[in-house]
Amino acid sequence: MHDATATDRAVSGNEAGTAAYYRALEATRDGCERYSATASTVSVWAATMQHGAPPSALLARAVERCAPREGTRVARLTMEILGPIPVGEIEVRAWIERPGKRVELVAAELVAPQPDGSGRVVAKAAAWRIATSDTSQVAHTADAPLPPVPEGAGVGWPVPNGWDTGYVKSVDIRSVDSDDVTRRVWAKPRVEVVEGEEISPLVRVFSVADLANGVGAQLDPFQWTFLNTDLTIDLFRLPVGEWIGLAVETSIGPDGVGLCSSVLHDQQGPIGRCLQILEVRARDQR
Repeated sequence: MHDATATDRAVSGNEAGTAAYYRALEATRDGCERYSATASTVSVWAATMQHGAPPSALLARAVERCAPREGTRVARLTMEILGPIPVGEIEVRAWIERPGKRVELVAAELVAPQPDGSGRVVAKAAAWRIATSDTSQVAHTADAPLPPVPEGAGVGWPVPNGWDTGYVKSVDIRSVDSDDVTRRVWAKPRVEVVEGEEISPLVRVFSVADLANGVGAQLDPFQWTFLNTDLTIDLFRLPVGEWIGLAVETSIGPDGVGLCSSVLHDQQGPIGRCLQILEVRARDQR
């Protein structure tokens, strides 16, 4: 993880409210893409690390752009978080792990440069890309749609004290009815993922899906930490429109492990599911 001084230098001039999570830099000698993370990527857990959503969106973008083929799309992508993702320079690589005519596995990784000139892999992704076909005659969904996106003032998500910063400030979050089990919100990013680029439907999902852990939190963040170690999204349909809905349920086990499970929606109905494993710990534990 970069220290606070390094982070301050990296995000200088990139205050919250910037137009993008990442700004493109010159590619490396071996052709890897390079980006500078802005202050809009900052996590609620530490000012030196990125929230999980922007890196997952950057990985999804890399997967989508890796040897694309007409008539195929990403149906499932899992991001493994290998350590704190620093707010600063980041490199992105993607490749075909297992080629196939109908089903192929695409891999990607994020690499953070180290002071000695080496690189440390801080996150990786594996995605199944599947050939599409016409199944419109048998299409159906198992989950009920969310209520419409609320409009007007006072419809935002009640952000915990101290969390209205960095990434959270970059997202428009609208609460719908919730209960003791399920928290339901609509969300859309206020910024681009990469500066100057339109967000694709796949990348749009990943730009907000990692919010689920915070939205569905059943614990006081001042008493407990509950960081997710991964993010898995399965999509039976790509979203239409700007808003992504999350119906979130969180369970906490007796031994420090939790599970955050979400049904994902667009304004036409459900589109897939999201899972996150949580590492849960009381703040007074060392």
